[in-house]
Amino acid sequence: MSITTRNSLRQNAAVPLYKQLKEQILSDIGSGRLNEGEKIPTEVELSELYNISRVTVRNAVKELVDDNILIKKQGKGTFVCPAKIERKVEHLLSFSAACQAQRLTTRSRVVTHKILADYRDVRQWLALDDDDQILYIQRIRYAGDAPLMLENNYYSYHKFKFLIAEDLSGSLYQLLAEKYHIHPTHAGDTTLELVKVHGGHAALLQKPLGESLFLMKTLILDEHRHPLHYGEQYIIGERYLFKF
Repeated sequence: MSITTRNSLRQNAAVPLYKQLKEQILSDIGSGRLNEGEKIPTEVELSELYNISRVTVRNAVKELVDDNILIKKQGKGTFVCPAKIERKVEHLLSFSAACQAQRLTTRSRVVTHKILADYRDVRQWLALDDDDQILYIQRIRYAGDAPLMLENNYYSYHKFKFLIAEDLSGSLYQLLAEKYHIHPTHAGDTTLELVKVHGGHAALLQKPLGESLFLMKTLILDEHRHPLHYGEQYIIGERYLFKF
């Protein structure tokens, strides 16, 4: 950890000490002394470093946690939050586009693809013919070097079986538009809920059991408002910010 080591707090200043400490930590993050994901000194260490009470430290850290600058991890300590990727819920914006807007590199890895007879009410949502099946494709989406999302998409097998042979390491929507002239243009019913990482997702997302995820369920339509795919996206909560 590379937090400023000098005692830069002014004991007799009008600004409360906890506010001064908060600003010092923000300055260390802004200057790069503390990096995203880095653990900050403990309450005791900060108290000794700045010659202030632990209550003062606790108040400063609490405000930074409330502001989503720091995050507490039980049994591990307090860490600098990674930058959040902003995405508006009411607009159709691809994962790749959302990351590019934050100047983050992206890549994807296909985990599995299967042909299913049915899944929940997907046959009805996709308006499948009786002789059609469901093509299920699961990908891990990366922002920078770390997993950000576990994407589960369900398609008409008859219409989208060509995806099995495609390289899906990049943007799916860009591939569909440029190569197949299929344009994901509209979002149908969309829900957003909080869930916890379970055993099936922990290894794929490199997160411990019980950590919070966003689960976004949505039906995507093309420019003619025909169903394109139904998706269930498990998104790491600490790295994502939805705007309404």
